[in-house]
Amino acid sequence: MVELNKLKTKCKTTEADTVSGRIISEYQNSGLSSDTYLSSVFDSLKIGSAELTKAVNRIKSESDLEEKDILRDSKVRAVNYLVLGFKHHPDEIISAAAEKVGKVFEHYGLEIIKESYAVESSLIESLLEDFNKPETKTAIEALPGLSRVLEDLNAAQVKFEEANLAFEKEKSIEGNLDNATTIKQEVVSIINNNLVVYLRAMCLSDEAKYGNFSRAVAQIIDDSNTTVKRRTGKQEPAANNVKQ
Repeated sequence: MVELNKLKTKCKTTEADTVSGRIISEYQNSGLSSDTYLSSVFDSLKIGSAELTKAVNRIKSESDLEEKDILRDSKVRAVNYLVLGFKHHPDEIISAAAEKVGKVFEHYGLEIIKESYAVESSLIESLLEDFNKPETKTAIEALPGLSRVLEDLNAAQVKFEEANLAFEKEKSIEGNLDNATTIKQEVVSIINNNLVVYLRAMCLSDEAKYGNFSRAVAQIIDDSNTTVKRRTGKQEPAANNVKQ
């Protein structure tokens, strides 16, 4: 007898995406395409899975964008603190150069990291242009390590713009797609209330035909449920467990 558990609703969006993809792959090799009800279930699941994948990609793009913003913010802070330190340097040449560079930076200020993504990008690029002017560049070269920090800031800004481009591309592809949580709930519902319930019934009436596919689906779901159990550290309420 095949024991088919339902997919835990506490699974992450990425986990639901993986589960639906694996189940669809198993179905395509199951030889059950002649089952019209099962075919209709998978038509719905394929649509939901495709939308979920798009939503997951957007989440990844947005997360990457946030990481790149944090990185460039750290480089702006590094410039600020390094120049501040050099202002108190005992060597008058270095402290004078730091004052000159500091005046350029103060025109923008550390507050730029609190601006919107677009405004911060514009200000950082303008700051780097001002630092690249001959009169300022000479002062920068007198401050050990500052040129390297500015190179790092420029590289971080380039990486941010690349991540922003990827994020905007994902948004345009996604269009008016529902948010990832809503789509995940729909996908989990199709798996639990349509697929699992149907396969349980079919295994009772014709296990020879549906058994192998059902066991494959059961294993995929159990793998995900095990991951959820490890993460949450507790048993999920019975309403979402084995017999529903």
